[in-house]
Amino acid sequence: MKATKILALIMALALVLTAFAACGGKSGTDATDKANNTTDAAVPQTSEQAAAKVKTIDISLTDELYAFGVSKKDPELLAKTNEYIAQIKADGTLEAIVAKYFSGVGSPAVITSAAEDSSKDQLVVATNAAFPPFESTVGDAYTGIDMEIMAGLAESLGKELVIKNVAFESVFSTVDAGYADITASGITVNESRKEFVDFSDSYYTASQIVIAKADDTAFDACTTQEDVMNVLNALTANTTIGVQKGTTGQYFVEGDEDWEFPGLPVTCKAYDSGALAVNDMLNGNVQYVIIDEAPARSIAASVNE
Repeated sequence: MKATKILALIMALALVLTAFAACGGKSGTDATDKANNTTDAAVPQTSEQAAAKVKTIDISLTDELYAFGVSKKDPELLAKTNEYIAQIKADGTLEAIVAKYFSGVGSPAVITSAAEDSSKDQLVVATNAAFPPFESTVGDAYTGIDMEIMAGLAESLGKELVIKNVAFESVFSTVDAGYADITASGITVNESRKEFVDFSDSYYTASQIVIAKADDTAFDACTTQEDVMNVLNALTANTTIGVQKGTTGQYFVEGDEDWEFPGLPVTCKAYDSGALAVNDMLNGNVQYVIIDEAPARSIAASVNE
């Protein structure tokens, strides 16, 4: 009788274990794999992983210097601008401004533009406010690294700040034609642009990077610039890459002798802003977007939020 009860208990235990296995129970290596999300697709993702729609490929494709473009007719303003850049580098103001947008240390300022009035002493700045974190709009006002620097420059000059928001490809001609004194728009120094403006000293080092959909694996094994370029150069005209009009990203994709960019073997599609390019990528109309690193990270974070 006692042996019969033991046998019954063993059989019952076997049934329980079988039922547990049928419901997905695992042990040993299988359980470890599931915890590491390597073998079981049903493992829930973190909220951050589930929300991610795009990702940046964090390998620089270029090395660039940002500067402000000053009217060739105003060498005094160029000198004053360089003095101000040197000052804010030395006293930590520039570092503090940049930290607001990259490290979340402090609150970004909201900059209001005065109405343009030729009877007043004003600093007129041409920008394209679709390039966060360097410039973007907040209602009728502006924010961003460049906008805070321009506000400080205007104050140091004792001038009222006027901001003109134009297409990026027009910022240089706006200054050249005398409709603005200076342009601040995340501008990379380039010889061809020197035909229209005199560049200030550099205040920021930038680069171009790729934005891809979160589930794209083409660049997963890349660890160097060469690796990324090998992937890009293996593409064909059937692949469309989005860029912002008139920016270094467009010259990089299309190719440009002045920039010494050979170009990529793809189809390039230009947009008024990097954000529009990324949105079109999510709609399936372009496969990748190539823009400046800081805006790329900002746009990706915004989309994923």
